[in-house]
Amino acid sequence: MQLTRIGITAGDINGIGLEVILKTLANARLLDYCTPVIYASSKVVSYHKNILKGHDLQMVNFRNAEKLQKGKINIANCWNENVNINLGQITEEGGKYAYISLDAAVRDLKDGYLDGLVTAPINKQAMQLANFPFKGHTDYLTQAFETKENLMLMVDGSLRIGVVTDHIALRDVADRITPELLQSKLNILITALHRDFGIEKPTISVLGLNPHASDNGLMGNEEKEILSPVINGFKDDGHLVMGPYPADGFFGSLNYRKFDAILAMYHDQGLIPFKTLAFTTGVNYTAGLPIVRTSPGHGTAYDLAGNNAADPSSFRAALYLAMDVARNRKDYDDSRANALAKKPKLSEEEESES
Repeated sequence: MQLTRIGITAGDINGIGLEVILKTLANARLLDYCTPVIYASSKVVSYHKNILKGHDLQMVNFRNAEKLQKGKINIANCWNENVNINLGQITEEGGKYAYISLDAAVRDLKDGYLDGLVTAPINKQAMQLANFPFKGHTDYLTQAFETKENLMLMVDGSLRIGVVTDHIALRDVADRITPELLQSKLNILITALHRDFGIEKPTISVLGLNPHASDNGLMGNEEKEILSPVINGFKDDGHLVMGPYPADGFFGSLNYRKFDAILAMYHDQGLIPFKTLAFTTGVNYTAGLPIVRTSPGHGTAYDLAGNNAADPSSFRAALYLAMDVARNRKDYDDSRANALAKKPKLSEEEESES
């Protein structure tokens, strides 16, 4: 049986990334379903392993991407030099080796040696100190895989919340939301629900931008002029897209439970309710990429680093989701390929008539 091959970046070596990675992989049953590859160095991994107590980890150094060892935690040595680890500190080294780890994992993704990627948390300031020329993982991956648009989708079981705009200033949100952008984000979301989550006819709710979804134009006109026309266009095309809903009442009334996914207009509109409902188990999934990428919903948590106190629940959920999406996507693509193969070929005359 071909196990799902999941690359795992080290993240910031001064944070809790490697701790939650190793705590998750200490469950040997996981190795029956996936072959994990940690992109770091055996020395740094061993350093963090020594912080843990009572965990038996079967690790082997990465030798050949084509011959990963099943039943083992494969360590891809991305650097050989000794590294100064300063737990809980923002340092250039923390950014440098996170960058090296990410770059190495992406090369193997591009070469087809991995089925998915889980990225451990990084610190944006440390990455800037290391001259990382992107705001974060997502921007790097978007350029690396030549993707025009993506969607940050927060996932916890059946709760899925995407955002039209993510890491931008609140004052810029209204100007950024256009019919074209909203259409693009909805198309990415619908495709992801079909292909990555296996939902044949997804139901999607769209939240309003303004308080009370503008109260029929009393507090802004974005709902009337942008959101409603786009939503109605998707309805006309047969999609179950509803809204715009006032965000406060939507979550307060538990209406969110009726939908397969929710599309919020900006970061905090979607992330505050999500983290309230799923702070320890939520996963950040990047929809719209040609590769599968997940990340835990938390940061580097410098205050916990080195204390063996970090909760691995979110990382564990990110690993499970990467495995599930990789399998769902393969099944979906295989079924479409089989359907096309069975479709009778038209003669030249029939093709010209069609």
